[in-house]
Amino acid sequence: MDISTFQAYAYFFFTAFMVVVLYAYIYHLYSSQWKGKRDYEKYGDIALHDEITDQPIEHVSQNDDKK
Repeated sequence: MDISTFQAYAYFFFTAFMVVVLYAYIYHLYSSQWKGKRDYEKYGDIALHDEITDQPIEHVSQNDDKK
């Protein structure tokens, strides 16, 4: 096996791995939104609504216990 064959196999497996990672990330985003954990579509508006007077995306209570 020469170096060009090795590069071709490495390119194929790396591309396949990145496709699996991409689909896992997309699944994570949609399942988190469906379960009600977090709505990531709100975070897309951060660049548009970044004034100091704008409402925060998530309200965080100061007295929550961190576990």
